[in-house]
Amino acid sequence: MSSRPPDPRECAPGSEPAAQASPPLPFDVVALVLQGGGALGSYQAGVIEGLDEAGVEPNWLAGISIGALNVALIAGNPPGERIARLRAFWETICRPALVLPLADAMQQWIARLGGDARRLFNAIAAWRAIVEGQRAFFAPRVPPPWTAIELPPGDASYYDTSPLRDTLAALVDLDRINSGEIRVSVGAVNVRTGDFEYFDNTVGPWKGRLRLEHFIASGALPPGFPPVEIDGEYYWDGGLISNTPLSHVLSATPRRNTLAFQVDLWSALGTVPTNIWDVQERQKDIQYSSRTRAITELMAREQELRNLIRELLKFVPEETRLADGLCRTASDWACGRQVGVIQLIYQEKEWDGLAKDYEFSPQTMHDHWASGLDDVRSALAHREWLDLPPPDRRFVTYDPHRESDP
Repeated sequence: MSSRPPDPRECAPGSEPAAQASPPLPFDVVALVLQGGGALGSYQAGVIEGLDEAGVEPNWLAGISIGALNVALIAGNPPGERIARLRAFWETICRPALVLPLADAMQQWIARLGGDARRLFNAIAAWRAIVEGQRAFFAPRVPPPWTAIELPPGDASYYDTSPLRDTLAALVDLDRINSGEIRVSVGAVNVRTGDFEYFDNTVGPWKGRLRLEHFIASGALPPGFPPVEIDGEYYWDGGLISNTPLSHVLSATPRRNTLAFQVDLWSALGTVPTNIWDVQERQKDIQYSSRTRAITELMAREQELRNLIRELLKFVPEETRLADGLCRTASDWACGRQVGVIQLIYQEKEWDGLAKDYEFSPQTMHDHWASGLDDVRSALAHREWLDLPPPDRRFVTYDPHRESDP
């Protein structure tokens, strides 16, 4: 398998619209929250391109799994180069390890035949990813791991992800990430303790010293991918515990007015399955999307309660608030900040299937990218969504596919 580092000039499109200047947003924090979903992550790349062309510049990037890899590509490049580097990454890893020119040329033709033909072709592409791996991303272990009774922890997986490190090294500037110009947080799970941990470039033990291993660890989903060793500890994909970093962003102190673009690759809405493969696909959608919905609802409820405490304290005399321990504790919880969450959720296509998170064919990647771009453009057309919520609301959510706040 070739692992030649990609050249972004080979993959950069020639007709990307220039980013437009955008008036400053009335939020202290503009966060881009990217979740896990494997091959579906090119949808996130389309969202990022749409934000870039609109001149929306997040100052906090938080990611898990494939979202963490996209975060590295954004934070690790200057604004004018990010989309080209993202495209270089996705064009590189969405090529099969073994080149079959006829099969690759057939994909666009098959796409015109309709959903059933497309699903069959995509299933074959996913099967090839399992058997062959993906170029410059992961490769099957030879011999396979089940032939050994005991292995070093870093070899206990079906695939070797060392090609991914070479790919990221060619596209990501770690010095830029560690400068703290943009806050970066990526989540992973400590294999030994089972604890969830965020690697952050501005606070905590990893301040100013993030490495490629931190981003790769966030996407090390077992048993396919091996745990990543960082300072003597091994880490797996953060999606094992939580697939969304929204709570990390909104739990930070000091609590400030925040606009979060939450990009979810799994939709809670779907059709009732009529075969066993669709049953498994629908199970994935519900399993992963439920965590996102639960955390978003929890954060909304928490902010309502914080504001309620703030309002109730206004009826307590100042001397009592200062002297009484319970009042001082309540004051620490009180908060009147305003939060807007723009939810960008990948919508199931008729040709999607059980393997949509590991089906990396170029045509599918381009379709996912275009969907993300269309969705964020639709969201940004609602300019009022970029304003502070109404005075009587402290937490609002928006969805271009629903266009209403639940």
